[in-house]
Amino acid sequence: MQAQAISQMSRFPAAAMPLPARPGAPVGTQMSLRKGRELFAEGDEAEYFYKVVSGAIRSYKLLSDGRRQIDAFHLLGDIFGLEAGSEHRFSAEAVGNATVIAYRRSRLPALIAEDAAFREQVMAAMLRSLERAQDHMLLLGRKTAQEKIASFLLDMAQRISDDDEHFDLPMLRNDIADHLGLTIETVSRTLNQFDRDGLIRLPAASRSVMLRDRAALERLNS
Repeated sequence: MQAQAISQMSRFPAAAMPLPARPGAPVGTQMSLRKGRELFAEGDEAEYFYKVVSGAIRSYKLLSDGRRQIDAFHLLGDIFGLEAGSEHRFSAEAVGNATVIAYRRSRLPALIAEDAAFREQVMAAMLRSLERAQDHMLLLGRKTAQEKIASFLLDMAQRISDDDEHFDLPMLRNDIADHLGLTIETVSRTLNQFDRDGLIRLPAASRSVMLRDRAALERLNS
């Protein structure tokens, strides 16, 4: 099906462009976002949901005391922004330069009826989102700083590494801290300790991570 442009372009903080026609592909509009640009805010009408094409998106809440709690990082292929109610419960913005495809929520029944592969993608995305939300709740409530960092590194390795050992983190350490409920000092101290202890290797002046002792990280994550 031919992709269509979003009618109210002013709703979006980034350029939107119709996708090339592709037989059987669901209708959507590709959007490019620069680092830090907001995709939607908490309380906005949940008119669209999204799929990450490149880069990373963080969803978060600002707490009453001004702290930021990052709920999730949405990476390549992830579908997010589908709400049970009529409004978005979190805000979302680009971690770095990112590209997403926006789909009209009102079109979801037709999209999944017309495209079996897309239906499977949406179902799998919702199940993964639920699983990660449960894991995140346990992580925030019960795990130590070392256990939190180990869990996070293993999750990132699974999601973005080609070999489950080497990967480049798309986010900064303050993002990691706000996701794990830690201070940036604790995140940096724990990562450096893991490096000294031989669990990981952190090349200087980069966001690259190499898992050197996966078994030890798995024990911390158990």
